Amino acid sequence: MNKKAVILLSGGLDSTTCLALAKEQGSELYALTVNYGQRHIFELEAAKKVALTIGVKKHSVINIDLAQFGGSALTDDIDVPKDRDESDMTDIPVTYVPARNTVLLSMALAWAETLGATDIYIGVNALDYSGYPDCRPEFIESFERTANLATKAGVDGKQFKIHTPLINLTKAEIVKKGMELGVNYGITTSCYDPFHNGDPCGHCDACTLRLKGFKEAGLKDPLNYQV
Repeated sequence: MNKKAVILLSGGLDSTTCLALAKEQGSELYALTVNYGQRHIFELEAAKKVALTIGVKKHSVINIDLAQFGGSALTDDIDVPKDRDESDMTDIPVTYVPARNTVLLSMALAWAETLGATDIYIGVNALDYSGYPDCRPEFIESFERTANLATKAGVDGKQFKIHTPLINLTKAEIVKKGMELGVNYGITTSCYDPFHNGDPCGHCDACTLRLKGFKEAGLKDPLNYQV
């Protein structure tokens, strides 16, 4: 019988690849998408398409309104940085959503414990390492310890494992791996500030890194960039 796994799915390039990897490893897939109050709904729509295309046992979409707190260009009325050089993407950017991955992993943990699952997947990767504190290996290791301390399942002897299969990969390596697994990146979205029709802006940090990844992989990004 396949092991149950909860996969955090945003509808972006990384989480979609992570879902495909979990499937390749034979897991029974439970995809969790969180509507945390982000300024656009396109990633929620993308997540639904991805879950349907890759095939999951269940896809749950839950609402947690972090926009009530604000403090991020993704949830508040703050301009998204554009046309930044990659060398400028070392400080924590204004697109950081306070404690987002801590909140998302906590929700994934709650569902996993309910399902009797011990495997949780999150698509953090090396390119987010310097900018986002909640994408670092130290954070993941710390949360895993917390998960095993703070749950009935952990106390009863089950061991939760937070899987981060992309954490040491570049965007190009992630793209290549996804293509090997047959991922349709044309239904994903990564842009922080998309147009009204959902097309990516081509200028924000997320677009810059995604386009660079496809270029270095020797591939063309299937999304329609309005550059």
